[in-house]
Amino acid sequence: MKIVMALVLSISCIAANAQIKVGDIAPEIALPGINGDTVKLSSFKGKVVMIDFWASWCGPCRKSNPHVQKLYEKFKDKGFEVLGVSIDNRKESWIKAIRKDKIKYTQVLDGEGWDANTAVKFGVDAIPATFLLNKEGVIVAVDLEGKELEEKIRELL
Repeated sequence: MKIVMALVLSISCIAANAQIKVGDIAPEIALPGINGDTVKLSSFKGKVVMIDFWASWCGPCRKSNPHVQKLYEKFKDKGFEVLGVSIDNRKESWIKAIRKDKIKYTQVLDGEGWDANTAVKFGVDAIPATFLLNKEGVIVAVDLEGKELEEKIRELL
């Protein structure tokens, strides 16, 4: 029993250290967009990027979508991008939510729910979850909201 507990504790420590954090370079994301084309995070290099993990069935995510859209509209001409990463496991629901919420920023689908590789890679255990990247792709903030988020975006631009 002690061996099993030690093994579980060791694995937990390794997993905790594997999660990305502020100061890390964001791992690559390469997922299908709404039209089926592969969208890569690296294609946004040189821009300030907010990665927004969400799902169509997530009430708080849907409530935050209009705020994210407003930020995108406000700063897109200054070098700001949003990459929405949905963990929906039903593509139809994802597309319907994008249309209903009038989302204009880039969207990709990692359709495996909580087992989505991208969400696991980023250590996402609740949504919405956001990661703000500087122009070099370094994570500078996690889960900022409201005025704090807007101020940080201004600072980075």
